[in-house]
Amino acid sequence: MERRFKIYVYQEGEPPIVHDGPCKDIYTSEGRFIHEMEHGNNKFRTSNAQAAHVYFMPFSVTWMVKYLYKPNTYDLTPLKVFASDYVKLISTRHPFWNRTQGADHFMLSCHDWAPHASRGDAFLYNTSIRALCNANSSEGFNPQKDVSLPEIHLYGGIVNPKLISPPPSNTSRPYLAFFAGGIHGSIRPILLKHWKGTDSDLHIYEYLPKDQDYYDSMLRSKFCLCPSGYEVASPRIVEAIYAECIPVILSDHYVLPFSDVLRWDVFSIQVDISEIPRLKEILLAVSEDKYMRLKEGLRAVRRHFVLNQPVERFDMFHMILHSVWLRRLNLRAR
Repeated sequence: MERRFKIYVYQEGEPPIVHDGPCKDIYTSEGRFIHEMEHGNNKFRTSNAQAAHVYFMPFSVTWMVKYLYKPNTYDLTPLKVFASDYVKLISTRHPFWNRTQGADHFMLSCHDWAPHASRGDAFLYNTSIRALCNANSSEGFNPQKDVSLPEIHLYGGIVNPKLISPPPSNTSRPYLAFFAGGIHGSIRPILLKHWKGTDSDLHIYEYLPKDQDYYDSMLRSKFCLCPSGYEVASPRIVEAIYAECIPVILSDHYVLPFSDVLRWDVFSIQVDISEIPRLKEILLAVSEDKYMRLKEGLRAVRRHFVLNQPVERFDMFHMILHSVWLRRLNLRAR
């Protein structure tokens, strides 16, 4: 891939909705990728559209929501219209979209509403490669053509210093498990109903006590619970990886990021929602040997979830491109 893969970035459109994106807070993944493709010194971008393997549509759904959406209306029509108009623009100015009905084109967004925005054009939704944080297979995400994007919450645009160098493996982690987060979606209420304040080994909160630090609690826990909220993705998964706190995935229909090449079972645990009442029993059943293997797995995969500036081999930017590359190869095979 590194030697051959070439990406053409469409020049159409004006900032901020196109050629720009958020580079901090919960939508960091979206903005950092767009900025790297637009301004980074990477070897994948080509100015020769005829030589490209894929074509990137650099619009930001997050900025669509900021500049086009009317608050509290829940009317997503302006987002769909923008996506539709953008496809019409590039398909009338260039021959590439029409050759494959968009199958060798990709968009990327971490906003929850990105799947809805992509519905503005039927081929964008059904045929193009969509790199999305909201990778919900029950809502149209197709892992054969779409890419699951990790959700990373960088406050102020940087990794919290406490997560840069986690404590050594032999450091005591007195908590069995930790979670703190609001009650939204269908899974978190079940978790909090069974475990909030019921067991001293499981530190489960809706609101973290004022005298406790969120990241300190992660670093003191063996397992970090990562339940879905309104949408399937959670930044807790990447935070847990950084903290070397074994992620416990509590989700339905979530296609985990980079699962084409990463074996999530070697660095995380997935617990069925129906098994939440047995959560402590399940975690206690993890042997010390298996726990240490899972921690070794976390250390091995950490670099794949890091947003470096400048980018580095095997980091998140390269993992995203590898996922897109695989789907481009699948297109050729079909």
